[in-house]
Amino acid sequence: MEGILALLIPIFALSIPMVAIWTKHQQKIAEMQIGATAEHTAEKAAQYASHIQRLEDRVQVLERIVTDRGYDIATQIEALRDTRRVDADAGVPLGLERKERV
Repeated sequence: MEGILALLIPIFALSIPMVAIWTKHQQKIAEMQIGATAEHTAEKAAQYASHIQRLEDRVQVLERIVTDRGYDIATQIEALRDTRRVDADAGVPLGLERKERV
């Protein structure tokens, strides 16, 4: 029994630093993953903010068109419909730009 105990004590003594090193390594890996995730999240947030800003700019332009210039939206829509009717009367079918394959 003494022989086995004499063998186990050095093994146990060596395993403690190994576990500590392995634990520290795992902690560093976890920190790196968190950092990468945070960087990716910040990148996505910046992309979303940019996209939102572009949309807000477009909405502001549309608001200016409607309010500042006094356009009558219903009249414009009817004018577009009239343009479509003229195109249809001229023999230009709408939505059939591509030729069908035979």
